[in-house]
Amino acid sequence: MTTTTATRHPARPGSAGICRGCWDQMHMPIPIGGPLSLPLRAFGITRSKMNPDICTICERSFQYVKKQRQITSGATILFADIRNYTGLSERLGAIELSHIVSLFQDRSAGAIWANDGIVNKQMGDGLMAIFNFPIKRGDHAAAAITAALEIQRACAEALGEIDVGEPLGVGVGIHTGDVQIGEFSSFHSDFTAIGGVVNQAARLESQAAPGEIVISAEAARQAPELVAESEARMLSLKGIGQPVEARILRAG
Repeated sequence: MTTTTATRHPARPGSAGICRGCWDQMHMPIPIGGPLSLPLRAFGITRSKMNPDICTICERSFQYVKKQRQITSGATILFADIRNYTGLSERLGAIELSHIVSLFQDRSAGAIWANDGIVNKQMGDGLMAIFNFPIKRGDHAAAAITAALEIQRACAEALGEIDVGEPLGVGVGIHTGDVQIGEFSSFHSDFTAIGGVVNQAARLESQAAPGEIVISAEAARQAPELVAESEARMLSLKGIGQPVEARILRAG
């Protein structure tokens, strides 16, 4: 699903003076930077950890923002994780392992934020990102692929300096389509995305070798200029009866 929202590129993550999510979703200017933001901080309204250009209203008050508990929206989902993490955890101490995970999470978040995505979930050695909600991007598939390339380059540089007896690498999976976004738990109010698109993005990521970005055909069709040099591959994914076409990218 392609949206018509204009593409925008902030100067740097965290530079927005108002919450871009509240503006895109409600056209409401919620200050998150400068003197006007100070009174709101007393009520816990600050920059979100999902993306510093949105606020905690977006993060914790989905039902208030959207006037309902769930919506269906076109979005691109990105999953990334450190390859062979289980083997590393059996051989490395907690401090060294924590350092590797921190480098991965920090470099990945920076790349996602720079392309208007949000880090919706962090799962130790992995993460899930959403593009096109709550910050709208008409080219959200291209934004996710660009973020994935930046993740691979940044992580290769950071993790390549660590000697653990084997090369460290990251795998990324990307899929685009209609997802269900909302608050799906009665005791945890942060929003997330669920549905077949999310599941398939996770399945694609599980097929990625270190350094690879596995992109669904649907996402690739929305960003042909970014996948022009990619390799076509047919994949058998868990829970999907027929082989799935994907494009494989590696950061140069």
